[in-house]
Amino acid sequence: MTTYDNFENDFKIKIKIHGDVKLPLMRELIDEFMPPEHYELLPDDGFIADDCLHINLSGSADKDEIKRELFRDLYAVTGYKPDWGILTGVRPVKLAGELIDKALLDKGINPDQASYSELDEAAEEAERTFLRDYLLSSDKARLITDTYKYQISSMGRPADNSLGIYLGIPFCPTRCVYCSFASNQVPESEIERYLPALLHEVEYCGRKVPVYGMVPESIYIGGGTPTSLNAEQLKILMEKLHDCYDFSKIKEFCVEAGRPDTIDREKLHTLKDAGVDRISINPQSMRQKTLDLIGRYHTPEDIAESFAIAKDEGFDVINSDIIAGLPEETPEDFDYTLEKVLEMGANNITVHTLAVKRASRLKNVDKNYHYKAARTVAQMLADSREMLKAKGFKPYYLYRQKHMAGSFENTGYCLPGAEGLYNTRIMDEHQSILSLGAGGISKRYYPENDLIVRVPNVTNYREYIDRIDEMCGRKEENFFTKHTPKSR
Repeated sequence: MTTYDNFENDFKIKIKIHGDVKLPLMRELIDEFMPPEHYELLPDDGFIADDCLHINLSGSADKDEIKRELFRDLYAVTGYKPDWGILTGVRPVKLAGELIDKALLDKGINPDQASYSELDEAAEEAERTFLRDYLLSSDKARLITDTYKYQISSMGRPADNSLGIYLGIPFCPTRCVYCSFASNQVPESEIERYLPALLHEVEYCGRKVPVYGMVPESIYIGGGTPTSLNAEQLKILMEKLHDCYDFSKIKEFCVEAGRPDTIDREKLHTLKDAGVDRISINPQSMRQKTLDLIGRYHTPEDIAESFAIAKDEGFDVINSDIIAGLPEETPEDFDYTLEKVLEMGANNITVHTLAVKRASRLKNVDKNYHYKAARTVAQMLADSREMLKAKGFKPYYLYRQKHMAGSFENTGYCLPGAEGLYNTRIMDEHQSILSLGAGGISKRYYPENDLIVRVPNVTNYREYIDRIDEMCGRKEENFFTKHTPKSR
């Protein structure tokens, strides 16, 4: 594997792509091979220069054909072959589903009525397409088709009128070095100001949901760190949700407890008493030095204690997030974290690949960290797959992000029966998602024409408080409507 460390400091390649091509789309693929300072992407000016790598001299209009040529030429130049081939999108499992459904329909089989053997045959055909047309490695092609098959067999497809509900709590005790989410470190008084605005939006939307025939399937409270709220605030929020929404068909009620330094028995008891059946306790690492480096002011012992309380309170699913590629960690350090998380009893584990986003502090420390960590992360992901498989875990959802170490992926694994429903639905994009709170982006799904309309809230929590009526108005105009848009 050629990595960033193999490039000379003065290495730079000129790349000229001919024809009517969207250069940002091509840049996404080039970025998986090398940092921006090592190449110059030139538009088609009609000239053939000796010092350029020329792509698409034939003038093809097929973007995938152009990307395949670009991929192969960059592989020849760098010696590096990204596992994800020409795919740069966030949702490869969604594409796997589309290919599998097409293979079934081409044989006259209704995807909703396909047998296991028919689904397996269609998945094998999709794998061949990924290998041939998208240049994926066999490992990634099998991973996403296996993930899709497990989703369908364990969770099925969402009903057209089903709804996922998300609530955002944009507060954390500290900001981790890799974090790019809405995460504010504020005094208690600011949380007190935020909660009434959130409750107002919860109540407003609660009145609208049944009018438009929407049926809540899952509720997911994320952040930030929702357990930054105290027990009384959590109780108020739980009561408001039960007052405003029909819980009779809720299949999953999840709260990200996340940070062990925000967890205590009173809070977890409050959540369990309100019917929360899934929580996340996210150590990221069980190595004290790493926790200190990334800005987490708790210990591995705090994590273990949080797990013990959660198990004692009787939560059905305990999810745990860990990150491959954290600063100064070796594969042995990562393996140790995973072993400890398994010992503590997590039955749902998300293995994240470190992503170095613009809004993170790590980006300012080393903008090319994610290139340098590629080899190490590849080993960590391979280790996690083998360790979790040996313990009976299955991959149930997967997504990718920009600027991930090695351009790899985030994968959710679970023991059978401990799947994360909301996570799967939001990546599948065949269900409306009502997102409440600062930074939330609602997505109204129209199955009639497979269309999604995004309705964002403002990210700044202070603006959200001041403009809460406007946020409700946006949903009134663009989410709670019976008018079906004609096109994207």
